[in-house]
Amino acid sequence: MTAPRSHVEQLQDGTGIKLGVWLSNTKSRRAKLTTGKLRQLAELGLHWAA
Repeated sequence: MTAPRSHVEQLQDGTGIKLGVWLSNTKSRRAKLTTGKLRQLAELGLHWAA
């Protein structure tokens, strides 16, 4: 899964979630994530978390 940092996911209620920012921040801070969190992210298809 990749998304440009500027990507905003629109929810059905009209709320915008800055998914690109979240992905970028999470990836840059992956060394601080627990193995459980990394496993969950890898199961969602984020190959950099494996």
